[in-house]
Amino acid sequence: MAATEASRVEETAAYIRGRWDAGLDAVVIAGTGLAHLAEAVKGGVAIDYADIPHFPPAKVKGHAGELAIGEAGGKKIAVLNGRFHLYEGWTGADVARPVRALARLGARTLVVTNCAGSLNPDFETPCAMLITDQINFTGKDPLTGPHEPELGERFVDMSNCYDRQLLELARERKGMLDLPLHEGIYAGFHGPMFETSAERRMLRLLGGDAVGMSTVLEVIAAREAGMRVLGFSALANMATGGPDQQPDSHEAILAATYPIAKELGRLIEDLLPHL
Repeated sequence: MAATEASRVEETAAYIRGRWDAGLDAVVIAGTGLAHLAEAVKGGVAIDYADIPHFPPAKVKGHAGELAIGEAGGKKIAVLNGRFHLYEGWTGADVARPVRALARLGARTLVVTNCAGSLNPDFETPCAMLITDQINFTGKDPLTGPHEPELGERFVDMSNCYDRQLLELARERKGMLDLPLHEGIYAGFHGPMFETSAERRMLRLLGGDAVGMSTVLEVIAAREAGMRVLGFSALANMATGGPDQQPDSHEAILAATYPIAKELGRLIEDLLPHL
């Protein structure tokens, strides 16, 4: 009998539970440049992705591929130090599996972070953005396929996918940052190529303020599991698609991301006790 996604998620959760059985309050996904968030977790365990059943390996530069679980800010926190991307060949279910498994351990809040390009010409990069909503342009969805009730509802409400109370909390605490915290809508693209200038102009016309190659599927999975979601983007480059659009490279974006990521890390650590 073929394995179901629910059975894979349970095997993943059972393995992690065997290494950490104290439950969880929240999950943080450390995007590109945010690996240092795992250092805030104390008194716990670090598990290599390669050791976790049904976890794909993290192969993208800037993603360490390690799950850190412990305590931070008086909360039990899991930090996914690296994520999986559709452009690596993984399915929507593969991308969503870590979130689904950690929800099984009791986590009720997900904090997502990512590196993105700014579609909004008013956001001077590098800067940070609080994600208020998202648009899924990946063409994929982790809910596709036969409904498995163990994973959550069939028809998941995404109308307020980023929790309003957590958004207010972030606004109250943003004084921790030494750089502006803009607010806007994140557009998830498949990748791995950077978007054409025409695609960037289209995304802006459709309401996007930032564009990246991750996040949207993990947020869908979190809402399916009934989790609250808070999200931040480190905006490393201008991606307006205008006549002065400059070429992009992964190396240049990584270099621009790290200073923003450090500041976002300070803000997220400050928020943890309040999650």
